[in-house]
Formats: sequence, structure tokens, C-alpha cells
Amino acid sequence: MPDFSKFPRISRFWWVALAILLAALLLWRLLPGGEPESKGKGPFGPWDGPVPVRLTKVTRGDFNVELKALGTVTALNTVNVRSRVDGELVKVLFEEGQLVKAGDLLAQIDPRPYEVALLQAQGTLAQNQAQLKNAEIDLARYQGLYAEDSIAKQTLDTQVALVGQYRGTVKSNQAAVAEARLNLDFTRIRAPIAGRLGLRQVDVGNLISSGDTTPLVVITQVEPIAVNFTLPEKDLPPVLAKVRASQRLQVEAWDRDERTLLSEGVLHSLDNQIDVATGTVKIKARFENAGESLFPNQFVNVRLRVDTRQQATLIPSAAVQYGARGTFVFVLGDDDKVQVRDIKVGASDGATSLIDSGVKAGERLVLEGTDKLKEGSQVQVIGEEPGALAQPGSKAEQKQGA
Repeated sequence: MPDFSKFPRISRFWWVALAILLAALLLWRLLPGGEPESKGKGPFGPWDGPVPVRLTKVTRGDFNVELKALGTVTALNTVNVRSRVDGELVKVLFEEGQLVKAGDLLAQIDPRPYEVALLQAQGTLAQNQAQLKNAEIDLARYQGLYAEDSIAKQTLDTQVALVGQYRGTVKSNQAAVAEARLNLDFTRIRAPIAGRLGLRQVDVGNLISSGDTTPLVVITQVEPIAVNFTLPEKDLPPVLAKVRASQRLQVEAWDRDERTLLSEGVLHSLDNQIDVATGTVKIKARFENAGESLFPNQFVNVRLRVDTRQQATLIPSAAVQYGARGTFVFVLGDDDKVQVRDIKVGASDGATSLIDSGVKAGERLVLEGTDKLKEGSQVQVIGEEPGALAQPGSKAEQKQGA
């Protein structure tokens, strides 16, 4: 190192600048990409050997083409149980949350006033029936006397009218008896539908009436149960084609995380028009819900199966690459070099993609390590993942399990 103190001040400045320049040049030569001629030779040069990758295989299997949506579980029927007569609530014969059948006795209103009313109606009916019977006997006698020309025609006509009057009164009395008996029956409050009870809203000892807005209890039908959801109008044609062909479309209800299948059902009905504000159509699916895995007003993820592609070409979705050229994959050849192959993706469920064209079963694709690849890149296989699995319940899955 020269002794800068022997030089004039301005000369020492230029010597320092020259030393800094030489140090920067040396550092540039040592860094990766600093000198094209040293590519792959220096310890810090860019990697020019085989790229380590992980592979997967193209498989064949059945693929379910599904439409996904957000849905809400809705009871097919909901009933607010109210009294149809006025009176004191004397008995509550159910437990909150109980599962009941149609016709089960839920509560009892004091029946005594209605029993008295029934007796009064029956007494009036008996009285008028006796009067009718006596009038009919007199009518028969008058008809005989009139035949013998012993009484005037007017007397016979008056008796005929009297019998008709009594018959009308008896019918009115019979209706009053039926009404009283019906009101007495209404004092026993029964479940109108089968379902699960909610919380009790009225306690024993309260006076209730048919005009009360607060129900005694609410019953929701949970077996079967419905799920309401919407689909965009662009997804409607394949659904309509199946419905018009009288085909039953399978519907699955999944939990919020889409990890647990809650229940399986069928498409029940579609709305008759598209909502112009949202561009969607309302759809209802029906589930038997035997295990009550679905609960009213529960949020679920819905999968509507519109088709099943038999023995389709399947690959893991992670192997699909996207770029300016569209969708493509890296296919590994026998010489351990990759080839860029354009593909056409038909459908995808997130983990697995259905391929309409571009690859065939048995070919190996790059799953991991694609960021360093280009056409003709040499690769080093460090592992191989299994190919895309068939969807649950498909024939292909059963074959793979065997």
C-alpha cells in the first residue's frame, strides 16, 4: 500500500478513489452474475446444473362436476302453537327441545267451562228433538183425518210447517252440540306437525286466548329439512337441462371449513325467475336429515353435482401453471428434460383438475420446483407424489383402494 502522506493532498485523494474503484471491481467479479464467462465455474456463480423437482403422475378416474354455493338450512315447516279457545293453562305435557309426532298432546286448558257448554247444548237438542217427535206424531194423525175429510187442508198444512220448523231447530241444536264438543276438544292442545319443540313461552296458570300473539311453543320440522341457496345465472343451463330431463341432482352440505360432509340430499325445486338485482336464482334442496346433522338457520357450504365424468384425465391442481400462453404443465421426458405442454382445464374442485386435452394418463408432471424451469431444462427428481385421487365414492377410488 503506497504511503499517501508523501504525496500532495490532491494526489492522495485520487489514490484513495482508485483503491475504492479496484475493490468494487473485485467484489463485482466475485458476486453471482458478475462476469458471464465465469457462469457455473466460481463458487458464487449461478446454478447451471439439474433443477431439483418433485413429480406427480397423470391418472384416470371418475370426476364429479359440482357447483358450489353458500346455503342456509331452513325447516320445511315451522308452526307457532297457539290456543284456539280461551281459558286457564292447567297442564304443560312436554319438555323443551323434545321431538314430537303430529297429534301428540302438548298442553291442557281448563275444560270445565266447555264441558258445561256442551251439556247445555245437548239439553237444548234433546228438548227440541222431543218437540219434533210430538209434531211428527200429530202430523201423521192429521194426515189420516184429512184423508177421511175430517179436518181442513189448512190445519194439515200448518202441522207440516210446524214439523219443518222443529226439524230446522234440531239441526241448529246439533250444530251447537258439535261446536261445543269441538271447543272442548280444543282445550287439549296437540302438535299439528312432527318436529322438535323450542323453548316454552307460557307457564302453567296463565290465562291464554286464541288472540294471543305469543305462542305456547314453536315446532320446527327437522326430518326432512331444506337448504336454500342461490346460483349465478351463468351456471343455470346445465342444472335446467337435468331438471327438465327429470333427473335427480345430488346435493351435499358441508360445514363452514368445507372439511366435514354434514349430509347428502337432492335438488327439490327452483324459483321461477332470476333476481335481476343479483343475477342469481334461488334453489331449494331437500335432506332427509335422519341424524339431525343439519340445524335450522345453520350456515353450510353447498355442492350441487350436475355431472359425473367417467374415466376422466386427472392431475393435481398444483401442477397446473398459468402464464401469458394460458394454462400449461411441465411434462418430464425420458431424458430427464422437461417439456412445456399447453393444456385445457375442464373443471376443478380445488385439489384436483380435470384435463380435457394436453396430457394423457401415465405421464409425469412437475409438481414442485417449477419456478426455475423452462423448455428443455434438465431436472433431478427428488421425490414423486401420488397422482390425483378419484373423488370419494367413485368407482375409480374403489379400484385404487383395491
